[in-house]
Amino acid sequence: MSQPAPPQHLTWKWRLIAAVIIGVVNACRWRVRVQDLHHVPRAGGAVLAFNHHSYLDFIMVAWGPVRRLRRPIRFLAKREIWASRWLGWLVRAAEAVPVDRGSTSARAGAFDAAAAALRNGDLVAVAPEQTISPSFDLLPFRTGAVRMAQGSGAPIVPAIGWGSQRIATKGRRPRLAPGTPVVVRFGEPLHVAPDEDPVAATERLRVAMADLLDRVQREYEHGTPASAWWVPARLGGSAPPHDEVLRVHEQRTRRWNGDQPPSPT
Repeated sequence: MSQPAPPQHLTWKWRLIAAVIIGVVNACRWRVRVQDLHHVPRAGGAVLAFNHHSYLDFIMVAWGPVRRLRRPIRFLAKREIWASRWLGWLVRAAEAVPVDRGSTSARAGAFDAAAAALRNGDLVAVAPEQTISPSFDLLPFRTGAVRMAQGSGAPIVPAIGWGSQRIATKGRRPRLAPGTPVVVRFGEPLHVAPDEDPVAATERLRVAMADLLDRVQREYEHGTPASAWWVPARLGGSAPPHDEVLRVHEQRTRRWNGDQPPSPT
C-alpha cells in the first residue's frame, strides 16, 4: 500500500495571506468556530468540497487547515477573479487554479491540474455549486470534485460553512457585523472508486453535504429566526424560495454552457 504524499507546507506568501486575513477577522470580531477538523488529513491530498453561500467561503474553509494544520489550500476559482483589482493578487499568491466556466475543454484542463496537485499531496478546495446560492440551500452540483478524486485517488471531505452570509453575500451590501458567529464543519471523508459513476457519486456527495448543512443550520448559535433574510425559506426565513433560485440558476447555467436559446426579436 502506497504511503500518502507528505503535507505541503506554508510558503511565505501563504503566511502573509494568513496574517492579513487573521488580522481582518480579529479586527471585525467575527467568531469563527471550526468543528471536526480531524476529518481533514494531516498528510496527503484531499478534495475539500464546500457549500457556496458567501463571498467569504474561501477564508472560512481555509481557517482551520491553515491555522491549525499549517497546510495551504489550492482553490479552484473562476478565471474572472484573476482580473480583479482586489482579489487578483490573492489568487495568484495562493496558487489557485483558474476555471473557465464557459469552456468544457478549459474546465477539463483545470481539473487535470487539480488532480495532479492532489497526487502531489495538496489540499484542493472546490465549490461543486460553482456560484453562490441566494436561497442558502445547495444548488445542483457539477461532477468536478468527484472526477478530481477519481483521477488522484484522494478522498473528498465535505466542508459546510454557515454564518458568513450575514457579512457578505450576493445581492446584499457587505456588513462588518461584529460578533457574528461563523461555523465551519468538516464531514466524514467520502471515497470514490475509479469505476463509480461520477453522476451517482456526485449525488452521494450532495446528499451528505445537504444533511450536514441542515444540521449546522439548526444548531447555529443564533438559531433560525423567523423571516430573517439570511435563513432559508425551508427553515422559516425570508431568503428567496429555493425553487425560484433553481429556475434562475438553470437559465444561467445554459448561458455558461453556450446553449441559451436566442431571444425573440
